[in-house]
Amino acid sequence: MSQTKPLWHWPAIATALLLSIPLIGGFFSENVDWSPFDFLIGGALIFVVACVELLLWRSLPKKLRWPVMLLLMLLFAILWAEMAVGIFGSPLAGS
Repeated sequence: MSQTKPLWHWPAIATALLLSIPLIGGFFSENVDWSPFDFLIGGALIFVVACVELLLWRSLPKKLRWPVMLLLMLLFAILWAEMAVGIFGSPLAGS
């Protein structure tokens, strides 16, 4: 009987690796000032987007994969920027 890894395995690793960047940066620079809540929200956002990308990559036809992935990454970047610095001034940015 073959044993397969759970679907969330790679998104969890990617999330941990990406969140280790600001974690390590916080030890070397005072400019990186993330609270535990920032790590929680950032980790949830990265993990959910990575899982959605993985599911879509496996289910979409080959012609649609890259355009949909690029659109999803653009939406992720816009949401991340809005939450980080408030480029649109929405309630998500805390303004």
